[in-house]
Amino acid sequence: MTLLAIETSCDETSAAVVRDGRVLANVVSSQIALHAEYGGVVPELATREHLRNLVPLAQTALREARVTAKQLDALAATRGPGLPSALMVGLKAAQAMAFALRKSFLGIHHHEAHLYSPWIGGDPPVADFASFQPNVSLIVSGGHTMIVHVEAELKHRLLGSTVDDAAGECFDKVAKLIGLPYPGGPALEKLAEGGNPRAFDFPRPMLNEPSDDLSFSGLKTSVRYFLRDHPEILNDGRRLGDLCASVQAAILEVLVTKTVRTAKRLGLRCVTASGGVTCNRALRKELAAACGKNALTLRLAEKNLCTDNAAMIGILAERKMLRGDAATPLDAEIHASWDLE
Repeated sequence: MTLLAIETSCDETSAAVVRDGRVLANVVSSQIALHAEYGGVVPELATREHLRNLVPLAQTALREARVTAKQLDALAATRGPGLPSALMVGLKAAQAMAFALRKSFLGIHHHEAHLYSPWIGGDPPVADFASFQPNVSLIVSGGHTMIVHVEAELKHRLLGSTVDDAAGECFDKVAKLIGLPYPGGPALEKLAEGGNPRAFDFPRPMLNEPSDDLSFSGLKTSVRYFLRDHPEILNDGRRLGDLCASVQAAILEVLVTKTVRTAKRLGLRCVTASGGVTCNRALRKELAAACGKNALTLRLAEKNLCTDNAAMIGILAERKMLRGDAATPLDAEIHASWDLE
C-alpha cells in the first residue's frame, strides 16, 4: 500500500509518503520564526501558512518518494485534536485529493499516532511492529500531557492526563517569566544544562497522588512568586541557570516517576515516550535511568518524530487500513477536541 499523509494540527505543515510500513518521504515546514514575534502560536497566521505551504510540501514529498499521485492507494490526514482552522486545511485537502483520485481516506487521531511513533526508526524510517509489546506510554508536548496504557497494537486506554497546564506549556510559561525567547522550552533546557537542579526546591504537583493524573500549573505559579521575591536572579547568569535546572528537575521528576510507577503497578515491562517535550535531553536521560533501574524496556520516539509530523500519521493510517478499519467519509468534519479513547 502506498499512502500520502498530511499533518496540520498546529503550527507545522507536514506531508509524508508511506509504503508497506516504510517512510519514503517526510517533509516538515516549521513556523517557529513566524510566531516568535508574538511569543506563541497565532491560529490565523498558522492557518495562512498551512494554506501557503501544503501543496508545495505534498509535491515535494511525492517527488522525494518517486511516487505520482495516480500511484497512491489511499490518503490520510490528522482529524484532531488541534487548532480548528489549522486542522481544516489538511483534512479538507486530503479529502479533496481522495475524491479526485477516487481513493480511500482515513482521518487520524493525532495523539494515537504519537502512541506508535516510538516503534518507527531507522534511516529511512521503518515501522517495527514485530517488536511491539504492551506498554505504558507518556505523551508529553506543549499542549498535552498524558499517560496511556497501550494494551495491544491499536488497543489503548487513557489512564491519566494533566488537569491544568501541559508539561511543555509549563516549560514555555516559565521561560516567558524569565524573559527567554520563543519557543521557551528549548531555551530553558539550554540554560539548565550548566545549572544545579538541587539549588531551589520547587513543588512536584500530584507526585504522590494515587491517580495517574498530572498537574503543572502550581509549579508555574510557584516560580512566578519566587521571581517576584528574588528578581535579582534574572541578572545573575549562574543562579539563573540553577533556577532553570531546578524547574526542569521538578517537571521531569513528576513525568518520570508517575510513568514508571504506573508501568510497575500494571505489571508491564515496557515504557514509551513521544511528543515534542521528549526531545528534551534531560528527560530522555532520566527516563533511561529510571527504566534501567527498574528493568523496564524503554522506547523513545526519534527526535524528528517527536514533534508534529505526517510520517506517524501515515504509518498509523496504513496499519488501520490493513486491519480493515472503515474509511472516513469524505464529508467528515474535524474533531478539534477529540478525546483519546
